[in-house]
Amino acid sequence: MTTTNDIKPWLFRVEPMEGESLSHFLGRVRQRNHISANALGQMAGIGAIIARWERFHLIPFPSDADLTALGEVVGVDGEKLRLMLPPQGEGMQFDPIRLCGACYGELPCHKIEWQFKSVWMCERHGLKLLSKCPKCGKKFKIPALWEFGECAAEGTRCDRCRLSFVDMKDNQKSS
Repeated sequence: MTTTNDIKPWLFRVEPMEGESLSHFLGRVRQRNHISANALGQMAGIGAIIARWERFHLIPFPSDADLTALGEVVGVDGEKLRLMLPPQGEGMQFDPIRLCGACYGELPCHKIEWQFKSVWMCERHGLKLLSKCPKCGKKFKIPALWEFGECAAEGTRCDRCRLSFVDMKDNQKSS
């Protein structure tokens, strides 16, 4: 006889994207599965820490055990999750959230490198990173709270004026 303790929760799988931040990935997982940060943390047995990670509050830094436990729930290797975090010694800027509209048009995800304190421009496109909507001036929400649609590149927008992240590239300044 199966008891409720024997039943493991299951989630729809979400594949990580190249260079994606953990905040963005967790938001996509949670949105796809209609669960809260707390619920995901409980499923992984790591508690409420997920909400802190989504806001780039990484003190204490996620342990290998925490990442392995989360990885087992979301179906992603713990080492792959570690790549969604800053490398050892790299300072993080958790406010404001930054992005490159040109990069977002190529691969619709928030890249972890955009939040490094040492990074202020997109090396790929030679454009200054945006820290607010160029049309209305509203700061970006944390990536975990971005709305992801069927076509994420076109669907992710400023939550005030609805300018798409992709169209923001037209307002980025060359460095």
